[in-house]
Amino acid sequence: MASNDNKPYLTPSEVAKLLMVSPITVRAWAQKGLLPSETTPGGHRRFLRESVEQFAKQCKTAPQRNNLRVLVVDDDKQVAGFLVEWLTGLDYPFIVDSANDGFAVGSKVHTFEPDIILLDLMMPGLDGFAVCRQIKADPDTRDIRVIAMTGHPSSENLRRILDAGAENCIAKPVDTVFLLELLKADLL
Repeated sequence: MASNDNKPYLTPSEVAKLLMVSPITVRAWAQKGLLPSETTPGGHRRFLRESVEQFAKQCKTAPQRNNLRVLVVDDDKQVAGFLVEWLTGLDYPFIVDSANDGFAVGSKVHTFEPDIILLDLMMPGLDGFAVCRQIKADPDTRDIRVIAMTGHPSSENLRRILDAGAENCIAKPVDTVFLLELLKADLL
């Protein structure tokens, strides 16, 4: 059996194993353009070994981000409180704040300056769809990553929030392992 050390192209799982991260993190780096990839005719992502090695060297020499600012937006104060407590209790450089309605987000994005917003879709008044559209329409805030959360996962809600500019939509109760992988993609 041939050694994988000589393969010019690697799968996301092989890259993840090599860099000691999850395949979700590898895919997020590729989607953000941080790690070059190619797509096979079958739609599978492949990474040139040379590019992966260069990426690994850059990560070692690049200054690591000190903090990742996360804004939790949820009208359910228990959900918001849980996420704030969970994120601040992790061994990662997260600075976390929260807002309990869509209107409060407007001032928080300028005073707190989040890198990522965890955004509930179903809120009274200004819902998550409208909040996301406003964030993405403003040149000062459009680069903020938006990860939507909903207790009403449906293909219609997913389509609407992705069309509004969110990068992902996760169901409640939140899968904290998956959410952490999404957040960690910004730490490199």
